[in-house]
Amino acid sequence: MNLQGNLCLAAIFLLLFSFKLPLFSISAIHALSTRTDRFALLHFKQSITSDPFGIMSSWNDSVSFCNWPGITCGRRHPRVTSLDLEGHNLKGPISPHIGNLTFLRYINLQNNSFSGEIPQQLGYLFRLQHLYLSNNTFGGRIPVSLMNCSKVKNFWLGGNKLNGDIPKEIGTLTKLETFRVDANNLMGGIPTSLGNLSSLWGFSVAYNRLSGNIPNEIRGLSSLENFFVGVNRLSGTIPSSLYNLSSLQRIVLTVNQFNGNLPANLGFCLPNLKLLLVAENEFSGTFPDSLSNVSGLQFLDLGSNNFVGPVPTNFGNLLELRVLNLGQNNLGGNSSSDWGFLTSLANCSKLESLSLELNNFGGAFPDSMGNLTSQLQNLCLGGNHIHGSIPSSLENLINLNILTVEENHLTGDIPEDLGKFGKMQILALRLNRLSGKIPSSLGNLTQLLNLDLSENKLEGSIPRNIGNIKSLLWLNLSNNNLSGEVPLQVFFLTSLSIFLDFSNNFFVGRLPREVGKLKNVNILDLSSNNLSGEIPSTIGDCSSLEYLYL
Repeated sequence: MNLQGNLCLAAIFLLLFSFKLPLFSISAIHALSTRTDRFALLHFKQSITSDPFGIMSSWNDSVSFCNWPGITCGRRHPRVTSLDLEGHNLKGPISPHIGNLTFLRYINLQNNSFSGEIPQQLGYLFRLQHLYLSNNTFGGRIPVSLMNCSKVKNFWLGGNKLNGDIPKEIGTLTKLETFRVDANNLMGGIPTSLGNLSSLWGFSVAYNRLSGNIPNEIRGLSSLENFFVGVNRLSGTIPSSLYNLSSLQRIVLTVNQFNGNLPANLGFCLPNLKLLLVAENEFSGTFPDSLSNVSGLQFLDLGSNNFVGPVPTNFGNLLELRVLNLGQNNLGGNSSSDWGFLTSLANCSKLESLSLELNNFGGAFPDSMGNLTSQLQNLCLGGNHIHGSIPSSLENLINLNILTVEENHLTGDIPEDLGKFGKMQILALRLNRLSGKIPSSLGNLTQLLNLDLSENKLEGSIPRNIGNIKSLLWLNLSNNNLSGEVPLQVFFLTSLSIFLDFSNNFFVGRLPREVGKLKNVNILDLSSNNLSGEIPSTIGDCSSLEYLYL
């Protein structure tokens, strides 16, 4: 064969070889990649110090790693795309080898007991879309390397022990939809780069130690629905840009140091609002009337602020309202006209809780209170200037389990009708001017946990059937004009574990041996009465007793 033919043959051989070489290389790369994933998972398993449910017991060579519990591989290739081990009480650190699982799109290790620091190597997972590490015991800082996971949509690290700042680079995660780092020990401020996240609809940094203001750049969060920053050290006024995010449905600002007024047009700006919690701040001004236009509002908590003036009388449109807390403000004018809002509030048929305590509401106890929905469970009116008698119309509120009207100026008898509240758990009428006898019907309140009738002008004896209330934890009848012997049935209330106070009355007789049955009571006060005789030795059986006053 001549030279030209040899060259031609060589060229054909090289051409054929060149076609085969990539096929061989791709196969080798696949094999290497699957080994990499397998080794990474075995290293992950090796780091686990406790697997009480044995979820990883079959992570061995007896079966393909793609079939291991908690593992999902891709359809086109045997590469790990999902690691889901939520809620198996696993303990130990996360192996840094997890960063070699480069096809991972989904990680869910929530509700375990993982510890140590979150591996920096998670930042290698450039395909990652969902990261769920909530409710573990991770410490250290949020790795800045996680900001390299540019495709991540859900970023959940809540319920850990993380410290340091929220990385300012968070603004690079432009596909982010939910960001949850609540219940950690994070400090610093809310990064201004947050405003770049136009796809973000859920933001929760509550229960941390964040400080500073809410940045005005929040205006860029055009998809935001949930904004939770409660229980931090944030301060300043709320930027108007937050109120212009009409997509907002839930706002939680509770327990911070925010100040200023709520805008008068709040209800027009946020028509989709379902939940507004701003309690325990320093807000002031008047109650925004426009909130009555937010027809889907379910939870409204303005408690523990400095709001003043009357409560709007146009609640009738809030047909979905379930909780209304206006307690601990300066609302009302100590006048009977303070209660005009009750008429419209009666239309809120789903209302379950109404808190108006520690305000400036006055006038007679309104009979219209009984027109509120029978779905009402909590009614808190303590610490106002309400006078007159307890209206019989309250019997319509048959589902009440909390009724607190303490520290007012109520007079007259305690109505027998209160005994109809079979679901009642807390009844507090302390520090009023109530008189007459304790109605025996209270013995029907068999689910009662706390009964406080102290500091009134009640007289007569304690009804014996009070011994029917087997669930009582707290019983205070002190500072009245009660007399007679303490019924033996009281000492069979073994549920009493917090407080029993009959002091400053006119009880007579001996302290019975049965006092020893109060094994769980912590405070027992029978002082300033007319009791006689010796202290029974059985008092030593009260094994939980810390304070005894005779």
